[in-house]
Amino acid sequence: MKICRYVEREASSPDSSSPRYGLIEGENVIEISGLPWVTWSRGSRSSRLTEVRLLAPVEPSKIVCIGRNYAAHAAELGNDVPKEPLMFLKPPSSVIGPEEAIVLTKYSERVEHEGELAMVMGRRCAHLSDADNALSFVMGYTCLNDVTARDLQKSDVQFTRAKGFDTFCAVGPHIETALDPSNVLVETHVNGALRQSGMTSLMIYPPAFLVRWISRMMTLMPGDVIATGTPAGVGPLVAGDKVEVSVAGIGVLRNPVHPPQA
Repeated sequence: MKICRYVEREASSPDSSSPRYGLIEGENVIEISGLPWVTWSRGSRSSRLTEVRLLAPVEPSKIVCIGRNYAAHAAELGNDVPKEPLMFLKPPSSVIGPEEAIVLTKYSERVEHEGELAMVMGRRCAHLSDADNALSFVMGYTCLNDVTARDLQKSDVQFTRAKGFDTFCAVGPHIETALDPSNVLVETHVNGALRQSGMTSLMIYPPAFLVRWISRMMTLMPGDVIATGTPAGVGPLVAGDKVEVSVAGIGVLRNPVHPPQA
């Protein structure tokens, strides 16, 4: 099942211009009532995909990210593999959806892409044990671009500024609920050229482990997002680029890159 969040391109009323959730079925979007992680039902309103604009599929209270979760990516930046999951947060204000612009910042000379598989939580969870079915708390999966000001990350040591700029967390195009995240291909293309390619089976800490681990540090709420780490091949983005993050079984998240705001 593909769950999206959208607005109609040609709003006929104030109500139709408000964001809503829906199911993508073929070339159509079927509106649903309620939030997708609580009780909902199919509505009667249907729109063609060409008639709507997809938004970021969630509005998370937090985005929990895992750094250096692929050995080859840790090595390419000269880092050791972490002995425990390396966690950091991106602010909700950094979230954008498909086709929205990643806006470069004047405070960085090197902004890079990091394509990732992301998990969207469907249930509140905290302090999960090893016996708990961690993935049962996950509603579904989506693509994420953990855009990073690499020079600031190196100079600051901690990651908040480098990864927290507005537009530095592209998410979408929708949430796929029927996916086994254990061995899917994650790729990033820039202007059609392949930059990153890696299987999720290469993760040092797999998705179920991450949900349990994070739940022991902070309560995860429905709609929260976990970014599971990026494969090797990160590289720079410049104004005018078109970056695409794809996850097999989900789809492609596309975003243009714009210059810094004056």
